[in-house]
Amino acid sequence: MAGNTFGNLFKLTTFGESHGIAIGGVLDGCPPGLEIDLKAIQNELDRRKPGQSAIVTQRKEPDTVEFYSGIFEGKTTGTPIGFAIHNTNQKSGDYSHIKDSYRPSHADYVYDQKYGFRDYRGGGRSSARETASRVVAGAIAKQFLSGLKINAFVSQVGSLKLEKDYSTLDLSLTESNPVRCPDPVMASKMEEYIKEVRKEGDTIGGIITCVIQNVPIGLGEPVFDKLHAELGKAMLSINAVKGFEYGSGFDGIAMKGSEHNDQYNPDGSTKTNYSGGIQGGISNGMDIYFNVAFKPVATVIQPYETIDKEGKKVTTKGKGRHDPCVVPRAVPIVEAMAALVLADYTLFNHTIKS
Repeated sequence: MAGNTFGNLFKLTTFGESHGIAIGGVLDGCPPGLEIDLKAIQNELDRRKPGQSAIVTQRKEPDTVEFYSGIFEGKTTGTPIGFAIHNTNQKSGDYSHIKDSYRPSHADYVYDQKYGFRDYRGGGRSSARETASRVVAGAIAKQFLSGLKINAFVSQVGSLKLEKDYSTLDLSLTESNPVRCPDPVMASKMEEYIKEVRKEGDTIGGIITCVIQNVPIGLGEPVFDKLHAELGKAMLSINAVKGFEYGSGFDGIAMKGSEHNDQYNPDGSTKTNYSGGIQGGISNGMDIYFNVAFKPVATVIQPYETIDKEGKKVTTKGKGRHDPCVVPRAVPIVEAMAALVLADYTLFNHTIKS
């Protein structure tokens, strides 16, 4: 299986399956001498871990990360940083009923067709549990990018949409509720809706908005390595993501060019920011902001029709512990992937300048 590595200079390779002994990764390219706050890394994992509230999967995992290399006396050595997160609460029996059949909208069928074999326990390698390793690496990237602010939050669940501009929100309130929406009133509505959907044995999708501030001018490379292209790839690599838009996004098509153009101020900043902080694929110093759309979780706890390995139609029912809505736990994942992209381009800029 290829495709387990992300990045060029600041490079992460992940390993492991949902119900294996452990998941983990190797982060290569992190410069030496970076002071590492291990508590901050664990805090990021705690934001993503299962069982943290009534509206997420009730799998109980401590998600404690253990580092094996690349850090000595609290600082990076410049060598590969190896780490692992041991799985402690697997219930593989929850998946025995799908050993010979395929869950709709999951990777089951295509994995079986491509590799001729699949780990059916929780989806194996295709499980969103793999993203915990990304959060560890992203937490290190955040520390490398000191000075930059990366804040993601839930802006929509189903049809419940936060209409306010991010600049009018108090993003410090994002962690004040289990939905991770910085508007308390909307957060309460979203939470109740997710609970209703869960009682029905169903799932619902949503949108995460991410804002990156204090970005220097010059990150990103023209033509095929544009900054927004790499951010798009990073976000679309996250499980259940169906869409990515930055700046004005799809709403920009309803505007005329004279309205949409970001006029310059004398200091080089712009009066508006429909560009989303990126022009010509290069950061322009303004806030970078984008939306990431997540589909409803594919596993529903109700009867559904599918096919087995023989192509025969069968009826089965979802079992196990699953998120009724993935976006609350995906907030730190979006931040982590954004941090990995920015760390990679920051290193590239340092390389060409030296």
